[in-house]
Amino acid sequence: MNEDRTAELHAYDISALAWHKATASGGEGNCVEVASLPGGATAVRDSKDLARTPLRFSAPGWAAFRAGVIDGAL
Repeated sequence: MNEDRTAELHAYDISALAWHKATASGGEGNCVEVASLPGGATAVRDSKDLARTPLRFSAPGWAAFRAGVIDGAL
């Protein structure tokens, strides 16, 4: 991802995003939440630590991350 796209992704105001619990999150409170960003990008946060800055992935970056998790590489 180029620097302009990275800066744009991190400049986006995420305060009003609609966060959703990941389908793989269990009921024990260890939840990962995701939210859609413009251009197919995705924000990811830890529901136990909302003070932490959420991760932000471009659409291709999110696809690669998911594939790595599914394949067991991450």
